Amino acid sequence: MSETPPRVARKWRPSLGLIIAAMLSFVLALPLMGVFFARIYENQLVRRTEAELIGQSAVLAAEVQRQVAILAVPDNRLGAAAPRDEADEGPFHPIQPALDLTSALLPTRPDGRAPPTPPDPTFVALGVAMAPILEETTRVTLAGFRILDPHGVIVAGGGESGLSLAEVEEVATALGGRFEAVIRARVTSHPAPPLYSLSRGTEIRVFTAMPVLVRGRVAGVIYASRTPSNVIKDLYEERRKVTLVVVSIAALTLLVGFGFHRTISGPLRALLARTRAVAAGDREAIRPLDHHGTMELAALTQGFLDMAHGLANRSDFIATFAAHVSHELKSPLTSIQGAAELLRDDEDGMAEEARRRFLDNILADTRRLTALVNRLRELAVAESGPVAGTVDPRTLAGALRAAFPMLVVSITGEIDRPCAMAGETMRIVLSHLADNAARHGARGLTIAMAREGGKARIVVADDGAGISANNRARVFDSFFTTRREEGGTGMGLAIVRAMLASHGGSIDLLDQLGSPGTAFVLLVPLAEPA
Repeated sequence: MSETPPRVARKWRPSLGLIIAAMLSFVLALPLMGVFFARIYENQLVRRTEAELIGQSAVLAAEVQRQVAILAVPDNRLGAAAPRDEADEGPFHPIQPALDLTSALLPTRPDGRAPPTPPDPTFVALGVAMAPILEETTRVTLAGFRILDPHGVIVAGGGESGLSLAEVEEVATALGGRFEAVIRARVTSHPAPPLYSLSRGTEIRVFTAMPVLVRGRVAGVIYASRTPSNVIKDLYEERRKVTLVVVSIAALTLLVGFGFHRTISGPLRALLARTRAVAAGDREAIRPLDHHGTMELAALTQGFLDMAHGLANRSDFIATFAAHVSHELKSPLTSIQGAAELLRDDEDGMAEEARRRFLDNILADTRRLTALVNRLRELAVAESGPVAGTVDPRTLAGALRAAFPMLVVSITGEIDRPCAMAGETMRIVLSHLADNAARHGARGLTIAMAREGGKARIVVADDGAGISANNRARVFDSFFTTRREEGGTGMGLAIVRAMLASHGGSIDLLDQLGSPGTAFVLLVPLAEPA
């Protein structure tokens, strides 16, 4: 009874092309995601702003140091002693930008307060001298600069002269002799831009406080601040480069997509079309694809071609086999039917000799049908696949001598290694060969074994009448026999070949080169050593 083949559940599934397109779109969006969501580029803008403020503050600090030297400010009027840090020893004291948008965002800078004591007149004079430099620097850099005295009082810059910023966190750190940089919320009277939520560069301000050190003591603080560039504005200023990058990424993405189409999705669609064509009965579709793309797809295509070719051959074999079986069954059945009808319709009284001849014909045809059915059963077993087991070749000679007492059976060669085939299967194989030998007048049967790679090479030779040159090419064809009148079915060698093939073996007819008899060479896999 035929069964309906299993079907894949019908539901929506993304196609391979859709998955590839989605993945490439995601890859294409990664740079933008890094800019707007991972804040990679914006973080670099903050670091760049901090680095610029450090450089500008260092120049102003050098000028303040020069002014302090000119004014000859004594040590007792300077601030706290700077901490001695071994890492800072030597001629160079680099300050690296270290701000990060993931760090805490401080509130807006507190307003300056009135100092508890008036500022030192010396540092007020220093601030007056520095004011033009600060004004020019601010005009060019757009950064805000304030110069604080050793107690945190503003002496120049920002219109807040005389107010104290000593309680501001970064200023307090700088008054202790260490550099400090922070990110604070920006004070602005303008409304938030459209991309306010995507870019913190529009709402923050970078503050740096650099101590001015003179003779190891704090002589003041350069307090600088600036708003980082807006991401959109910065990208707009670099729009040509950004456009070139976007176009390049899009082109590379399309190139990768074409590569996927050329090497994966295209060959897969072509292979799918071939499978549908083969399923519809188009044997012309059993041919290699025009383009395979990858090694794995080429192997998959070859596997499909092998399977389709094997199924086509099996279909042809079944059709031919069914035609031969119907023919082989029809002849004896017709003979039996005719004899039975004559016996049934005999009204005049058939002679005993004629009646017995008809009955003998019926019995002969019945035996032929029985033999044919038995051979068909053996062929079905052979076609169903290998039967697990091993057989010791030394046990086969005794079984053949018992089954064919008219033959002198001998076995020689390397018989110490078992064959990877069930004993009953090997017995059936050799029995067919021995039966053919006996029916063709053989008196002796020789089995010679030798190793050939991982298989046993078995030569089965007899001294019978042999096979004529005209019949040698057809001996393995199903239902081909020269003994049809004697009850031969013509299926013995076909069964032998099928059984050996199911176990990974083979059988071929050897050329005897004028010697009498027939010889076959069998290749049978050897069993793995224990």
